[in-house]
Amino acid sequence: MIAHCPALLIAAPASGHGKTSLTAGLARYHARAGRNVRVFKTGPDFLDPMILERASGNAVYQLDLWMTGKDACRQLLFEAAQSADLILVEGVMGLFDGDPCSADVSQRFGIPVAAVIDASAMAGTFGAVAHGLFSYRENLACAGVIANRIAGDYHADLVRESLPHSIPWLGAVNRDEVMGLPSRHLGLVQAKEVADLDARLDALADCFANTPLANLPQAIEFSGTDPDTSVREQPLAGRTIAIARDAAFAFLYPANIDTLQSLGANLVYFSPISDASVPQADSLFLPGGYPELHLDSLSANRSMLQSVRAFVASGKRVYAECGGMLYLLESLSDKSGEKAAMAGVLPGRATMQSKLVALGMQSFPLMDGEWRGHTFHHSTLETTLAPSARGRRQRGNRAGYDGESIFIHGSVIASYIHAYFSSDPALTGRVFGG
Repeated sequence: MIAHCPALLIAAPASGHGKTSLTAGLARYHARAGRNVRVFKTGPDFLDPMILERASGNAVYQLDLWMTGKDACRQLLFEAAQSADLILVEGVMGLFDGDPCSADVSQRFGIPVAAVIDASAMAGTFGAVAHGLFSYRENLACAGVIANRIAGDYHADLVRESLPHSIPWLGAVNRDEVMGLPSRHLGLVQAKEVADLDARLDALADCFANTPLANLPQAIEFSGTDPDTSVREQPLAGRTIAIARDAAFAFLYPANIDTLQSLGANLVYFSPISDASVPQADSLFLPGGYPELHLDSLSANRSMLQSVRAFVASGKRVYAECGGMLYLLESLSDKSGEKAAMAGVLPGRATMQSKLVALGMQSFPLMDGEWRGHTFHHSTLETTLAPSARGRRQRGNRAGYDGESIFIHGSVIASYIHAYFSSDPALTGRVFGG
């Protein structure tokens, strides 16, 4: 089947050029005009989608040809195109960074690229950078370029005049701290932590009012199939999964929630920061997040820590990834050296570092199945536990660069890897049905 919808992929020469800010501003502009805007994020990411969801009013899903899968990406776009007035896809890193990269997504699904280029320290070279982006690979659909962090009208004229005639000008956005999005060590600050986020998004949206991007781009075709309405096997039917969800544990893919629900699970949410105990449940899911920013609150909530220990002692399944795993350790220390007691379910301690410790796509072999996902953390772990398995790097493990440790300790499964559940639904059912 075929659906038609206008679409753009927002890319850049590298990280830091303003892709998220301008994608969010464009989404807010069209949503404010009453249009149904669906935004996707290329590659694994939890923080950018929070901003993009706030800007568009719709949940943001991942499009990654390796992690999500080609067919699943195609179906997500097709289903969005059936009801959306505009589809925006924010790229990851630079246009050609990664394997697969944002350009691969553009070419596989025929989505034209709108390139964001930080012009703050250039004039005529702007055109050379734009030319390089769109001539590096054949048959890459070019929607045009947006000049970001412009100093004023004269600067905008200089960069616009530098463009080859074959590359459309899509407008310029001035330098303005009010429109910036604050960040910290893992990326952007979570959307709910930015008090004036809506004002920032509206200011970004205003930048597009008198540009070609104020109009919808040309509609393109998306192919897919109608959702399967037949009764599917639901191995988690009748089971309740308690999911930690608050300022310390917020790294949850919407697709993971969808997968658990499609398998029949009933989901209940709770806060390890403020609630007294884990809800009545059959399994416990502790996702990643920022436990290091909430050491005092997490450590002081002794009734919750005791409840987590009791849940583990009951033999019920506990699945913890990254920050969730750190919460189960004996202690966690932040970058300043402040140390706090955690649940003590897993032997060991973790310490936050000033630099990134691990980054990359990895698969997660477990129970005769394999999730795909990624790792991205600033902490180091010291533990007496021996890994039950190791993650497999997307491009293969190398000496000194093994995949992340996967720990199985009683009923607890823990790792730094953030898993994408729909990459192996059967495994998801076995993990949370245990």
